[in-house]
Amino acid sequence: MIKTLRLDLVFIVSLLAAVNAVGQVRHVTTVDPYARAKAAMVEVYEFDYVDVQPQFPGGEHGLINFINETREYPYHAYQRKITGRVLCSFIVGADGRVSNVRVIRGAGDESLNREAIRVISEMPKWKAGRIGNTAVPVRCVLPIAFRL
Repeated sequence: MIKTLRLDLVFIVSLLAAVNAVGQVRHVTTVDPYARAKAAMVEVYEFDYVDVQPQFPGGEHGLINFINETREYPYHAYQRKITGRVLCSFIVGADGRVSNVRVIRGAGDESLNREAIRVISEMPKWKAGRIGNTAVPVRCVLPIAFRL
């Protein structure tokens, strides 16, 4: 009976390890930037599951400076004194390009959401995320704040 319990325990532990390894890959439909007409399935890793996370040129300080220099407050939102934070997700490809920008949670005003997407879409190439020595696409989440 003890031998059966040990085998069951080994089986359960190996099953959990396999589920965890499979769980880190996420399939996302995205448009291939080189072939605009066709959609492709791309394996995308979550930010926390890669060995080396993608990095903006200049690090966090460079990212904050880029956002502050690029972000423009939409005129109508400024006039109506609308503030908020737009939570966006995007994919840093294996080549470092930013793609597949989406709003996860908007600020309540569509002009702020569009501006956040524009800022992220204009980002320069990042240093790609890695698993081992292989560059992989990684999904990142970034808040863009709009304050008066």
